[in-house]
Formats: sequence, C-alpha cells, structure tokens
Amino acid sequence: MKYVGLQEQITSNNRKSVFLLLGFPGILIGAVYAVLMFTSYDEYGGGVDSSMTNDMFIQVIPYVLIGTGIWFLIAYLGHSAMIDYASGAKSIERKENMRVYNLTENLCMSTGMKMPKLKIIESEALNAFASGLNEKNYSVTLTRGIINKLDDDELEGVIAHELMHIRNNDVRLLVISIIFVGIFSLIIQIAFRSFLYGSMTRSRRKDKGGGGIMIVILVVSIIAYFISLLFKFALSRKREFMADAGAAEMTRNPLALANALRKISGNSKIDDIKSDDVKEMFIENGPDETSANFLGGLGGLFSTHPPIKERIQVLEQF
Repeated sequence: MKYVGLQEQITSNNRKSVFLLLGFPGILIGAVYAVLMFTSYDEYGGGVDSSMTNDMFIQVIPYVLIGTGIWFLIAYLGHSAMIDYASGAKSIERKENMRVYNLTENLCMSTGMKMPKLKIIESEALNAFASGLNEKNYSVTLTRGIINKLDDDELEGVIAHELMHIRNNDVRLLVISIIFVGIFSLIIQIAFRSFLYGSMTRSRRKDKGGGGIMIVILVVSIIAYFISLLFKFALSRKREFMADAGAAEMTRNPLALANALRKISGNSKIDDIKSDDVKEMFIENGPDETSANFLGGLGGLFSTHPPIKERIQVLEQF
C-alpha cells in the first residue's frame, strides 16, 4: 500500500468517516420508512399508498428520534463504567508504573494534550485501547503483557496511537456506531420474539392473519443491521490508519510502532474479554485463522481493523 502523505491521509479518512457516520441515521430513517411503506401496501387498491406512508412517517419519526436520544444518553453516561466492567481494567497510579506515566506525560506535553487516566488489564496478551467521551473520562488502557514486552520506543508508539484516537474523537465515533448497530440488534430480537409468540397465538386461534407486519419489521431490521455493521467496520478501519499516521508524526519514529505491531501480531487475544464492542477498540483485533479462512476475500469487509501487515507496510514508508 502506497503512503500518500500524512495530512492527505488524515483528510481522506476524515472525509470518508463523515460520510460513513451520516449513513447510520440514514439507515435508521430509511428502515422506518420502508416498514411504514409495506404497512400501507394495499393489494386491492393498486399498491403502496404514499400519502398514508408519509402521514404515518411524520407521526412515528419523533418517537423514533426520542428513543434513539434516550439510548444515546444512557451510553454517554455509562460508557466508562461499562467498558471497565467488560474489560476488567483497573486504574494505576504514577508510583505503580513510572515508566508508563513518563512516556504518556511526555507525549501529552509535546502536543498540548491533557493527561488521560491510565489503566491496566492483568493479561499477558499484547494489546491496548483508548476510551472516554470527554476530558474528564479520557483514558488509555494497556495490558500487563504489552508493558512488559515492548521496549520504551515501541511502547511510546502504542501510547501515541491511543492518544491519537482521543485527539481525533475516534471513541465518540465508535460509540455512535455501536449505538446504532445496537438499536437494530434490539429491534431484530423484539421482532423475532414477537413473531414467534404471535405465530403460536395465531396457531391456537387458527388465525393466519396479523403476522405480516412482524415479518416485514424483521426482514427490514436484518437488512438494516447488516448494512450498519458494514458501515461500523469500515469506520473503524479508517480510524486505525489515521491513528497510526498520527502516532508516527507524534513520536517521529514510525518504525517503533511498526516493530510494536509485529510483536502484537498473533499475541493480542485476551480470552477473558467476550464483548465484541470492547475488542473493536483495541489497537489490534484481527480475526482468528478459522474465521479468516472461512470468510476468504470477504473477511476484509467484516474486519474492525485493517490487516496488521498492511499497517506495518504504510509505517515503513514514512
């Protein structure tokens, strides 16, 4: 992969990320309209009643937006606690690890950033991630393994990568993408359970009608969920490239981060973490060999991170 220049890469990734991010509410609104359109279908009246569809859409969309807003509020207020719980991360103080504090503090001072909180996961795997939605709860989390097995230059590159995620508001973008995907996932579960319950009820009553709307909601939600997943994965991959580029500029040592990624590759999996949303935040979250072989060429579309070899190649061309 040819390196095209730091600023050009950042500009390109930002532009593409904005388009991807705008796609999430577009998918949600489109899915709502599609369900209402099928609901207003009149097989005897010659097809879809567009006037009825538009009227229902105007009535329903405020409730959809309010529900989405409440979902966002819950995620915003509980984000840090949920991440810490899912990852098992614990705060560390300066006296416990002067090395990590000094490296982070020097990087923050060089860029005028406020020092984030530092946290650790007690695992020998090599991984790290940044989290937080504002300066009060920004944090960088490192595994015990990555602290112990990387030298100072390599660890500095990893920390710089995570600081770039904070500077670029990547975590905010990731939370938004997770929220929208979660909305479609919840709708699918509700629609599926309602359909099964409704089917059993109609079977007992020998009533074959009334299940069509739930089938429509289920099918539209599955399609919207699938598309939103592709959007989320694409957004995540773009931000990883930009964080790598920013870290190379911050440390002026791109080869150190490239060497760190080599050590991380194949040693990043933390077995105790089950949440896919948390795994997506890590500096490396490659698929296992079985999944990669099964998906083949389509694997890239369903990956949260670009191939680590590709990231190393770009860093080596700085």
